[in-house]
Amino acid sequence: MKEVKVGIIGFGTVGAGVAENILKNSEVVAKRTGVKLVLTRIADLDITTDRGVAVPRELLTTDAAVAIRESDIVVELVGGTTIAKKFILEAISAGKHVVTANKALLALHGKEIFDAAEKAGVDVCYEASVAGGIPIIKALREGLVSNRISRIYGIMNGTCNYILTRMENEGADFHTVLADAQKLGYAEANPSLDIDGFDTAHKTSILASLAFGRWFGMDPVFVEGIRDLALDDLRYADELGYRIKLLAIIKSNNGKVQMRVHPTLIPKSTLLANISDVFNGVMVEGDAVGQTLFYGRGAGRSATASAVVADITDVALNIAAGSVRRIPAFRPGEQFEQVAAIDDISSRYYLRFMVKDCPGVLASITQILADRGISISSLIQHERYGADGAVPLVILTHKANEREVRNALGEIDTLSINQSPVKLMRIEDI
Repeated sequence: MKEVKVGIIGFGTVGAGVAENILKNSEVVAKRTGVKLVLTRIADLDITTDRGVAVPRELLTTDAAVAIRESDIVVELVGGTTIAKKFILEAISAGKHVVTANKALLALHGKEIFDAAEKAGVDVCYEASVAGGIPIIKALREGLVSNRISRIYGIMNGTCNYILTRMENEGADFHTVLADAQKLGYAEANPSLDIDGFDTAHKTSILASLAFGRWFGMDPVFVEGIRDLALDDLRYADELGYRIKLLAIIKSNNGKVQMRVHPTLIPKSTLLANISDVFNGVMVEGDAVGQTLFYGRGAGRSATASAVVADITDVALNIAAGSVRRIPAFRPGEQFEQVAAIDDISSRYYLRFMVKDCPGVLASITQILADRGISISSLIQHERYGADGAVPLVILTHKANEREVRNALGEIDTLSINQSPVKLMRIEDI
């Protein structure tokens, strides 16, 4: 039986989970694949803290170079975009195969890493970089390879999904739920990467690149988070038949690719809208297969470790069969020369105004929208006043151009009928 040596760099939560999985289930993997995974080294600056997994002391080292030198496959689980990049490029330069869960690094420097891997003739796998234990990378690279992908929708941040679920179910405000999420370990002490949308944006860039065959990087991804989402907006969305999710949206249209992350209203009747708490879901639509939905735990020690070990096993099988780079980490495909700017997209919109309660206000707003070619599909105006006497006015539009919508809102602002900034959200009728 072929034995393949595995070295781990980074012994944090996920690194400990990967080590535990290999030590516990390597015999299961061997029986199923005919390849035995042998954990040879675990490198971390801290090798004394108890990680809750029994690791032979002789496997631990503070020197990442040792883990690289003594392994066939190097697993990078350090995180970040500096020292992690150094370790990966050093491993590739040494002819070692790489497995990583580092979404930020791939989103920012994926092309450099994949180019180096191609030159060195080694594999780089990264299933755990998007949606944790959900095998979405493998699905796009292999399972859906005969499809032209038209759109991808993703709920890919468990922290945000947990917050939105509790706000909706319990009527609790954002800051209260965020504090609870931090106490429970679902949110970091500094939650900005999650709640401001950047974690989801990293994953969006990776999925878009796989779907459309061009490494896009982060610059074209439009990002809005959920930090300013009011409880009232979830209530109005519910009344109108929608739920609000932090949604990754990837689309191709007339040779242009859209990549955006923002709070989005989606119909309550859809499967995607019913993914709740810390779970993730990714919907992929291909021209042959139609719509597919992938659901599961998008983070956590065991779920992420499962995806990492699946990648390790894939590479080990390639090594055993002499078929390294059987499926390259990234291969250029359809070349989309343009990425759609957010101002150029067309969408339906949710607009919430807080207006003065006086005659002609509604007529003024609707006239300005009409002048910009923006038609109204639904409207809510309840007799409920804010602290300053303002009345909420909620409008859903038919499909309209983003630039025209923003220009209309700018014009409405000049009328001095708004008591606070307009809340704008986009709608996806999945």
